[in-house]
Amino acid sequence: MLEFFTRTRERDVLLVGVFAVVGCDGTGKTTLTEDLLARLGDQGPAKRRYLGLVSGETGDKIKSLPFIGASLEHNLHNKANRALDMEKKLPGTGTALIMYLLSLLRTVRLLRIMRLSRRGVQVIADRYPQAEIPGFHYDGPGLTVNRTDNWLVHKLALREQKLYEWMAEQKPALVIRLNIDADTAHARKPDHDITELSDKISVISRLNFNGARVCDIDACIPYPQVLDAALQAINQARQATL
Repeated sequence: MLEFFTRTRERDVLLVGVFAVVGCDGTGKTTLTEDLLARLGDQGPAKRRYLGLVSGETGDKIKSLPFIGASLEHNLHNKANRALDMEKKLPGTGTALIMYLLSLLRTVRLLRIMRLSRRGVQVIADRYPQAEIPGFHYDGPGLTVNRTDNWLVHKLALREQKLYEWMAEQKPALVIRLNIDADTAHARKPDHDITELSDKISVISRLNFNGARVCDIDACIPYPQVLDAALQAINQARQATL
């Protein structure tokens, strides 16, 4: 698959009609993407696509599998959390392979979004991959070469980095970044660690998504205002691509 991207890669491709929503847990990404889909669906074909990994919607789908779903999701979630700790070395080849396969899954999902864009379908993407800062928590690469002395894991990390660089070059027409403070995020998501939330908020605020058009919205304001601001930003992005 990596060889396919290397042969066919285009740099800084603008995905017309693709609008990504990013932000820390507690910002209301899911609600906003669903409401944006409903509004855009009134104007023509539109789809909502999730670009996260084991947690969130993907984890729910895995858990719904008969017999093995719950145990498989639990195992993957534990391995992913262990690998997400960017201060530690990866525990072994098995976990590295899982992380790499998850990155391939994300790549396939982005390819599907690209096909929808070419067909003129508007897409609301919940999260979006980036190659600037490693870490699945930030939708970046899960593997890094300086975290291992295992030659196979090192090779997988190099290949994964190239995947994320390719994905980052496929720029959405607009990135809607929902901003929030750690205390508010923790109040909305009390089961999340506030230190982890603070870290995620800090990293997401620094991402530039390979120079894509970014609209920053304060997620602490009343939700109707958040929705209106997002719709206005989408209309402006549409005009800019005409």
